Amino acid sequence: MEDSNSETPTWEEIEVSESYLVCSMYEQAALLASSILKRFPRDYDHRDTETQDMLQSTAMVLIQAFNQLGRISEILDQLRMYFVSLKAIPAQVLLTGVCFQIAQGSALGVREFLEEFLSGWTLGDGQYDAVIAEANVEHGSSLERHFVLGIDEYLEVVEVYAITLIATVLEDVDLAISWVENAPLPEENRQELLRRLHSMHSLKNTILSQVSSLQSPTTASNNNETYSLKELHDSRGSPEALKGKYADNKMYRSKDGRTKLSERIETCFWCFRSINLKFGNMEFVVPSGKIMLGCLILFVCYVIKRKQSTLKRTVRRHVVAVKRALVDLWQLAFSYQVNPLAAVEPLAAATRQGQ
Repeated sequence: MEDSNSETPTWEEIEVSESYLVCSMYEQAALLASSILKRFPRDYDHRDTETQDMLQSTAMVLIQAFNQLGRISEILDQLRMYFVSLKAIPAQVLLTGVCFQIAQGSALGVREFLEEFLSGWTLGDGQYDAVIAEANVEHGSSLERHFVLGIDEYLEVVEVYAITLIATVLEDVDLAISWVENAPLPEENRQELLRRLHSMHSLKNTILSQVSSLQSPTTASNNNETYSLKELHDSRGSPEALKGKYADNKMYRSKDGRTKLSERIETCFWCFRSINLKFGNMEFVVPSGKIMLGCLILFVCYVIKRKQSTLKRTVRRHVVAVKRALVDLWQLAFSYQVNPLAAVEPLAAATRQGQ
């Protein structure tokens, strides 16, 4: 492969880069995938299915290798570098790179990246179409490039942008609702997205109103808790979303209950005071709880000693009753006698009658 930089990429090279990735040779996989992407012609036909598949496979190897190498922040820049336009990036490649960066906790640049990708599409007959004009410096003219995207793929990107990024990560449900209302979406899908966004919005308002009603004015002024919409989106409206919010309140209530119970117990056993024992320079403090436990043990031992003869008679009576029942059962089972000749007596009687 001496002229590898000028050769057209092949499936064999892509499979080698995938093998590097599977064998955890991430640096080699990234280098080879980058080399393959550079050799794709920029003027290729975007409607060529085989070329699109090769581009998607190579780009997936690249972004997964960058993810394993800890270079997630470079993924979006790499995609900009190797594709003539953001609209030329396969939807699955774009979604994987964006989700990697969002999962890392860094949404910097992701919003602008997705907005640029989603803008400029026109909903046509079962697909989205986009046309961009690229300047041709050599001939002093512009070249129009035509891109096509399936409706399902476009909606997947819309969901990541509106639901995951804007409404959940950036916590701006109103902006997500406004964008969905004006986006070129099929009406059925638009209503479904709006229903989910309104549900998230109403759930957030409900939780905030309940929290504000539970908090006292002093607590509310000193402790303004911000509830993340990510938990609301994960719960999808289930009551589990309320459990995490009021966990501290439950803990405080349980602590107050335990305190009140201990106070009642202390009032009931006020006569059992702690005893201080001093032996030379050492001093021992026997708490009232241990004193109460010791008195209880002594009382139980006293009762058992006084009632020892009664307990023995009761136990002996039960043992004798069980023994008598077992003996009766044994005798009943084996006292019934069976005559072994009973089965042949009718035959003998028939023989005598024949004679």
